[in-house]
Amino acid sequence: MNWLFGLLYRLVGWRTIGHAPTELKKGIWLVSPHWYNWDFFVGIGVRAYINLKIGYLGKSALFKWYSGWLFRGLGGYPVDRTKNNNLVEAVAATFQENEAIHIAVAPEGTRSNVSKLKTGFYYMALKANVPIILVGFDYPRKAVVFGDVIYPTGDFVKDMKPIYDFFLTIQGPKKEWLVNYAQTGEIPLPKEGR
Repeated sequence: MNWLFGLLYRLVGWRTIGHAPTELKKGIWLVSPHWYNWDFFVGIGVRAYINLKIGYLGKSALFKWYSGWLFRGLGGYPVDRTKNNNLVEAVAATFQENEAIHIAVAPEGTRSNVSKLKTGFYYMALKANVPIILVGFDYPRKAVVFGDVIYPTGDFVKDMKPIYDFFLTIQGPKKEWLVNYAQTGEIPLPKEGR
């Protein structure tokens, strides 16, 4: 079935730009912007096209009795955003327990306009000692753009700057978090306790 998603991705006119680092054994694939319901299908298509098993974190509401089997079958891990659970610790442990694992994360957390990114992805990567792979959904060019691989150092602002700079290059409408950065050059610090 994977080949079918890859074929559909190409048939509807999508392409890739840049190098997809499929040689890495582990990584958090940071995907933005997240504006449309179609993002899911673009992600499944490009994942099949580059031929790499990449799971994803999805809101638990998607994993109902009638649909959970499908989302799990497509690599989904449900996330309960209503409880104060330690998702960073759980994901970091999952990385440490597996020899090869890739997880895609939408740092905006929603299709709505947001004024700042959720930073859990950063702390997951830092704690698990895995790289962050930048992935932009460029709808005007019908392209999935692969950016640099970021190895977090613990210097939050320094590590986040190339992430913000990369997403500024992705064509299409910009969410408030990116507009603010373009205007001020400032990266907001995370809340205490993330």
